[in-house]
Amino acid sequence: MQADAISKIKTEMNGNKNNPYIQVVGDFLLRHLETNPDDAEKIMATDKTIAGSLDAMKAEARKKQHNGVAMLTDAEGYAIVLKYFGIEGTPVTTSALATPVSAPVAAAPAASGSDFDVKLEDFL
Repeated sequence: MQADAISKIKTEMNGNKNNPYIQVVGDFLLRHLETNPDDAEKIMATDKTIAGSLDAMKAEARKKQHNGVAMLTDAEGYAIVLKYFGIEGTPVTTSALATPVSAPVAAAPAASGSDFDVKLEDFL
C-alpha cells in the first residue's frame, strides 16, 4: 500500500512540475509516509489529491485573512494537509523541509546590569 501511495504522490507531482506548492506538499507527504507507512491507505483515497489539500489550505487561510492578506505557518499548513487526508496528529517536524537558518550571534550583555538572560535554547 505504501508503494502505491508513493506512486500516486509522485504521479501528481510529475504532472504538475511547474507548481512549486504541489512539489513542496508532495515532498512533505513522501517524508510523512517514510515515518508513518500506515497512513498510506488514507493518502490513497481516490477523492484526495495534493491539489485538493492546497484548496483546503486556501480555505483555512481565507478564514484568517485580515485586509485581504493571510498567512499560515509551515506547521499550520502541513497540519491542514494531514487533516485533509484524514490523518490524525501533528506533522512531523518540518526542519528537513525548511531552509536551515544559522543561529543568531549572541549580543553583548546590556550595561544596565539586568539579570534578564534568555537564550534560544530555553524556548526549544
